[in-house]
Amino acid sequence: MLAHRTNLFATSGTAAARAAAKAAADAGKEIIDLTAGEIWSELAPTIRDGAIDAINNGVNRYTDTVGNVELREALSRKISRATGQIWKAEEVAVTCGAKQALFNAAMVLLNPGDEVIIPAPYWTTFPAQVLIAGGTPVFVDTKSNGYVPRPEHIKEAVTERTRAIVVNTPSNPGGAVYDVETLMAIAQLAVSRNLWIIFDECYGDFIYGHHTHHPIVSVAPDIRARALIVNSFSKSLALTGWRIGYLAGPKEVINGVKALQSHTTSNPNVIAQHAVLAHLQRGGSDYESKLRSRLTSTRRVGLDALSSLTRVPVAKAQGGFYFYLDLSRLLRPGSKDGASTTADDVVTALLAETGVAAVPGTAFSDPAGLRLSYGIPPEKLATGLARLVEFLNAWK
Repeated sequence: MLAHRTNLFATSGTAAARAAAKAAADAGKEIIDLTAGEIWSELAPTIRDGAIDAINNGVNRYTDTVGNVELREALSRKISRATGQIWKAEEVAVTCGAKQALFNAAMVLLNPGDEVIIPAPYWTTFPAQVLIAGGTPVFVDTKSNGYVPRPEHIKEAVTERTRAIVVNTPSNPGGAVYDVETLMAIAQLAVSRNLWIIFDECYGDFIYGHHTHHPIVSVAPDIRARALIVNSFSKSLALTGWRIGYLAGPKEVINGVKALQSHTTSNPNVIAQHAVLAHLQRGGSDYESKLRSRLTSTRRVGLDALSSLTRVPVAKAQGGFYFYLDLSRLLRPGSKDGASTTADDVVTALLAETGVAAVPGTAFSDPAGLRLSYGIPPEKLATGLARLVEFLNAWK
């Protein structure tokens, strides 16, 4: 078990990446970008038509700070169906993507010095926003358990200053889907220690094989009064640039979010709100089904390509749209006799020599990890992963 604290924001080696990309271009290699946390897709017809209708109808004024009432009512119905519980519009705040939902949660819940437990490897925004709010991230390692935290390790990390636990399933970057037993144990701990659960389910629409996504308030109803649900349409509708998400939780928290959001963004983009409302009202499930089917097929293409790796375990990729590789067997630890190597070194060389761009695990607190997105067209993915496999198999 690993539990430690940090006061530093992660930085990326952009200069090295630019130099590596230039080297690849100079060598005539097409750059294949496997870094982006988004899906390359056409726009859903319901989203497009909803936005056009809003523009044609002259929709251009402020909405309620936490979103159009009709949209919040539609979202409350959506959350009610997903969780099997009744939610009301007053328990939902529409936000500028999941990032603002997380920011709002951190700013409303945390006082300076409060601790938040975050399973690691983690999405970089989790600790960053805790730090912005004056809190202290406390990390619990998950690599030894398939990127799912062990409840006993979370319990060991709890102190008198612990305020909340972040639960991200399917997880980014690990792609792990939390099982019912783990969710129940975390919820029971939160109830017994009077902690908040920040439940990020932004990748919940993309689940593979025998795995199932479980909202934590469904498997543990007692946590409802201490749980905040964070979600977004960035992934499920391939709308990253539209910046539209939501936060659901107790009315008193949403009231606090409303007061805060009135001084940050005033309200989420009104055209994006009307576009999503149209999608929810008119029924766009065909588009969502096609998107899931496409990702399922592309994932299969990727797993087939990665199966040729000789020294790197193949990613399980239970949910989301990332392959997360453990490069431990390829790396050299630091010693007096030779320089160490990390995932950063592999990623820089991979880009320079093959033209394939990936995200090193150091961005997620894991010096041996490598994240690859399969949200790109399958033919590009196959080409990129073929280069990557050949490169990693030859790595010395």
